[in-house]
Amino acid sequence: MSEKFHSSDDYIRTVPDNRKQTFIRLLEVIRENIPDGFSEQIQYGMIGFVVPHNLYPGGYHAKPSEALPFAHLASQKHHIALYHMGLYSDEKLLNWFKKEYSERVNDKLDMGKSCIRFHKFDAIPYNLIAELMTKITLKNWIEKYEKSIKK
Repeated sequence: MSEKFHSSDDYIRTVPDNRKQTFIRLLEVIRENIPDGFSEQIQYGMIGFVVPHNLYPGGYHAKPSEALPFAHLASQKHHIALYHMGLYSDEKLLNWFKKEYSERVNDKLDMGKSCIRFHKFDAIPYNLIAELMTKITLKNWIEKYEKSIKK
């Protein structure tokens, strides 16, 4: 994204009207269910939930001046995207999510390595996203991250 956002409210103002309420609802589900310690900020041109520097001073290894990323929410051209690094880094969690998604949603899962793409806004499994957000605590995420970069 070429636009510079300073807050989540700045970002939300740019979300198209036909998906704004859905986007806000998904953001609220994340906010209500993400474990304590993660901080909400704009990162990579989208709304991010990160491990702040005061809790993890080393930051992201590829760019230590950035907070350690965990989850992001974005309004893309044709979908709403939820990026969850836990899905990328934890095969057991990924398998759980895929199984639960197939049981709860009548639509095929559209997913990249960490990106869940929602095309049908009336079919978003908010309860499943709420559960997903609770699965990795801040401490768990730091441990997984450190193990992955020390390979």
